[in-house]
Amino acid sequence: MLKDKILGGLYGQALGDAWGMPAYFDPDQTWKAYGWIEDFLPGPDDHEVHGGLPACRITDDSEQAFSLAQAYIAHGGVTLEASIEAIVAWYDRTGGDQSRYVGPSTRRGVQALKRGDDPYTTGRMGDTNGAAMRVSVVGLLHPNDPMGAIEDAHISCIPTHNTSVAISGAAAIAAAIAVAMRDDATLDAVIAAGMLGAEIGRQKGNPWLGPSVTRRIEMAVNIARKGGEPRAIMRELYDVVGTSLSIVETVGAAFGVLVMADADPRQTAIYAANLSGDADTVAAIACAIAGAYRGIGAIPQEICAKLDADPIFADYHVPQLAEGIERLATKSS
Repeated sequence: MLKDKILGGLYGQALGDAWGMPAYFDPDQTWKAYGWIEDFLPGPDDHEVHGGLPACRITDDSEQAFSLAQAYIAHGGVTLEASIEAIVAWYDRTGGDQSRYVGPSTRRGVQALKRGDDPYTTGRMGDTNGAAMRVSVVGLLHPNDPMGAIEDAHISCIPTHNTSVAISGAAAIAAAIAVAMRDDATLDAVIAAGMLGAEIGRQKGNPWLGPSVTRRIEMAVNIARKGGEPRAIMRELYDVVGTSLSIVETVGAAFGVLVMADADPRQTAIYAANLSGDADTVAAIACAIAGAYRGIGAIPQEICAKLDADPIFADYHVPQLAEGIERLATKSS
């Protein structure tokens, strides 16, 4: 059922985001502090970005995605104007100039937009992972339409991440989710769609330096499928694929933990959180794919209830967003 997959994608995004939020930047530090992150935990006081956040709190990853969903529903589809409106509104609402959570490409792009610069130039140097962390809703709007998802992923990138490498990463995630929305989807098909999206997306936007997102996805999937002790696999993913703000690393690592967990949303969140680095972003992306692939029924009800009880998540009225996305997706199909 389409609605179940949309809800799975939205709740999956939030699940991964909040689960990965307390992780430290290095796996050894995370494992020493927690042993193993197996539940929602508060941000530790000494965390450089998430210190002091309560358990089950979503971050900019989900807030930007949900803000885009609100704007696309209001505008009747993915447009440049809606993308700008959503990102600037989120930035202002969260005190973006002082916020620790705003990524460098998003801050630079939004500040340029506020100066009145041409939106086709404001994202010409944006190459970090913000483009991929918020793009899940674009995939949800295009069930079984990866090409449409790729085109709209590009539009969503323009204000802040209009570079070939960022669009490649965002298009990979949008296309993967579009294919995951099929009732008969396989994980191999989802991975293949991600690689296709990465290749097509790489031809768009301002040509920019960076390795191949496609090859990084392939590398991460191969590492994940070698088998072995999970910590050893995650250490190799961390050391070889990477989990920094680089969109190439983030997208690759997301596919790696997705495969490790066989796309089970909760297990994907566990692996992504313990992988560390920019764990909330890796987890938000990977769990959005997993949720769209498995559907809302694969996310334990107690997890959904905890998310619903958090005031920041609740303010976005996610079930209503799902209804709006379903209307648009059905209308365009």
